[in-house]
Amino acid sequence: MAPTIQPPARRKTRQRDVIREVFLSARRPLGPQEVVAAAQKALPSVGIATVYRALKQLLGEGWLVPVGIAGGTRYELAETGHHHHFHCLDCDKAFNVPGCAGNVQKLVPSGFVIANHELTLSGTCRWCTERRGGAIHDRAV
Repeated sequence: MAPTIQPPARRKTRQRDVIREVFLSARRPLGPQEVVAAAQKALPSVGIATVYRALKQLLGEGWLVPVGIAGGTRYELAETGHHHHFHCLDCDKAFNVPGCAGNVQKLVPSGFVIANHELTLSGTCRWCTERRGGAIHDRAV
């Protein structure tokens, strides 16, 4: 009987630990370039290739999930559960919006059945609004 060949075990690396910490600290969807910039603060040697390898592994483990947002795919912790996103048109960052918009079935044409939904709000984030000297409103009218 032939021996079973096992794939090589992924060794734990400092770079991957730093990248995990970036996501745990951010608590929002991040693009690869954002991950590189944040990781380099702790470990300057982290490059984009390292980030892409880590993203692939963390996606494969189910620790991260991809989020399709205008401007490209972002990644976030898989444990966040159902929620929606806000995309800032100025800084291009994505933010989590807690909760759900509610019953979206009423928006669907007759005879259609929703299996899932995603909602992305877009506009200007609090920080970009403040940077431009605009007023912050917690609720739209």
